[in-house]
Amino acid sequence: MDIIIRNSSTVPIYEQIKDQIKNKIITEELKTGELLPSIRSLAKDLNCSVITTKNAYEELVKEGYVETIPAKGFYVAKINKEIALEEQLSKIENLLDTAINIAKLNNIDKQVILNILDILYEEDK
Repeated sequence: MDIIIRNSSTVPIYEQIKDQIKNKIITEELKTGELLPSIRSLAKDLNCSVITTKNAYEELVKEGYVETIPAKGFYVAKINKEIALEEQLSKIENLLDTAINIAKLNNIDKQVILNILDILYEEDK
């Protein structure tokens, strides 16, 4: 499974793993019922602690994206895509709200922010 860990990020590693798996589920790169790598296997692949991958999986279970079957492993759960999308949109709105507040406090023009957004949005493609 392709997961990129950014050690320079302020986001904890378990959260980076969780968010990337969640995104793969929402975009259907990971399908409902699909078996996920074991905690140990994923930790080995990512060169991180099993505690880290365990925390990521536990969060995904709590949020309803993954289900666990004892002695069998972790599987992608069936999710309500509309609710999942709303959750993601809410996160984006909160982050943009923070950025807008910073811009306003520093008298940064709206067009400058829109230009930055355009550049960043196209950068990852």
